[in-house]
Amino acid sequence: METFTFAPPYELPSWPFVPPPELQSTSVVRHPIVIVGAGPAGLTLACDLARRGVRAVLLDEDDTVGVRGASSRGICYAQKSLEIFARLGIYERIADKGITWAFGRTFSDDTEVYNFNLKTDSVSVQPPFINLQQFYIEWFLVDRINELGLTDLRWKNHVTQVTPLADGVRLTVETPAGSYTIEADHLIDATGANSPIRTQLGIEAHPSRSTDRWCITDVRFKKPLPVERWTWVDAPFNDGRAVWQHLMGDGVWRIDYQMPEDCDTAYISKPEVAGARLREQLGPGVEFEFVWIGPYGYRDHLLDNFRHGRILFIGDSAHVVSPFGARGGNSGIQDAANLGWKLALVTRGLADDALLDTYDAERRPAAVENLRVTSRSARFLAPRSPAEHTMRRAVVALAQRYPFARALVNTGRMSVANDYPAASHLPTGAKTVQNLSLQWQGGTPTTIAQLLAEGTQCLGLWFAPTRAQADAIADIDASLPLRLVAVGGDSGLPTLQPHDVLARHLGGATAGSLCIVRPDAYRGALLHDPSPASIATALRTALAQR
Repeated sequence: METFTFAPPYELPSWPFVPPPELQSTSVVRHPIVIVGAGPAGLTLACDLARRGVRAVLLDEDDTVGVRGASSRGICYAQKSLEIFARLGIYERIADKGITWAFGRTFSDDTEVYNFNLKTDSVSVQPPFINLQQFYIEWFLVDRINELGLTDLRWKNHVTQVTPLADGVRLTVETPAGSYTIEADHLIDATGANSPIRTQLGIEAHPSRSTDRWCITDVRFKKPLPVERWTWVDAPFNDGRAVWQHLMGDGVWRIDYQMPEDCDTAYISKPEVAGARLREQLGPGVEFEFVWIGPYGYRDHLLDNFRHGRILFIGDSAHVVSPFGARGGNSGIQDAANLGWKLALVTRGLADDALLDTYDAERRPAAVENLRVTSRSARFLAPRSPAEHTMRRAVVALAQRYPFARALVNTGRMSVANDYPAASHLPTGAKTVQNLSLQWQGGTPTTIAQLLAEGTQCLGLWFAPTRAQADAIADIDASLPLRLVAVGGDSGLPTLQPHDVLARHLGGATAGSLCIVRPDAYRGALLHDPSPASIATALRTALAQR
């Protein structure tokens, strides 16, 4: 029997358990914000709050990042997430360590059906995607959180009981040094798909009935493969099932093989079985070493509400979708960015509690859309009826000859920043504002992310205002969180150089228009004839102030 080489395992960092002060307290201490779960969503939220100068307690039952055994898990980080990481101050580390890509190929059997380039519509500083093992993202977030110094990150703190209160939440926490009780004004559940908090509270997640099975193979090759995303709809080397092929950091390739739903997960993960699949795919002479092999299965789910009183659910605790198109982890990161600025303003008394209701109003529709898109991908990749098989064969055959059919080949619609529907706080809905590269009037470079990085304010981008208009704004309510910046003109305000792409990107801003960009880089309003009263009204509307 052939023997296979395994690379040395990743050396993941670990952090020490520090006995929390509540172990010695005779009274129950209350914290404004407690986050449970140090995965991508929980860490992004803690880092976002710290970047805004807001303290939080983050509890995690482990003392490291990722999964012991160093599986890659999530690997593909979308532009919106990368823009969030740029604002938080870790993007450069991600870009240096990860693999930037925009080009992909899709195959059926041995034939390339079509290819795509995701760069075509982007105006952002950040690329469409970077591939990097999930534990590196978590690691960089922990380092940044520790650098910012405002988060009480407590390792080896396991939450065993959650009790909702009229004005907060009570938690019982178990540690190696004993248990303690704390209270929180707001509790954020970021404990993942199998959330014990959600289970304890009896909140229905509506899981799907079937489980999609895959085998992940992380591997290094002696001879590099093309740095592109390759996808097979029905790979001949995988019994006609789907395969994904991605390069990640450290020269490690992630190859995902779709498996039968009733497969023996231990068997499919054996090195000799995984090795035989690789040889079948890449030829008998391919030279490689394994980094990690493991089965993966998922069931999608979706909560009816992402807010339950003083408890809010983010990431996989709120929603799970199939991995097609990288809409899972990215959605959790974007949940955190949506919630962070709202918690910051509410905690500081600068916005009413009603602002937190807009988290559910925006992010649940985003999750519904992601679930709809990924469910269609799952049906395409794993047809469950003769009619679905026939439809897929017809689509693939047409796609090889006709451009119109290529859009119907569904191996995963790649993650994008979700639009938000119209609501009382968003009369016209909202679209993301990409992280454009800009210049101040004197030539100093900046970006949208940098303009939003300090504090928690909406950004008012005012196109060529007059000095008289700018002077009139002195009458606006000073308590409203707004930073005004001119784009061109001679108004006396801090001024950016004129930027036609920015004006088009914001929905057709013209001279005199003012666009309000929310702290999470979504367009809140576009005012074509701004006045102190209309600006104040637009801000109060965006902040859900009654």
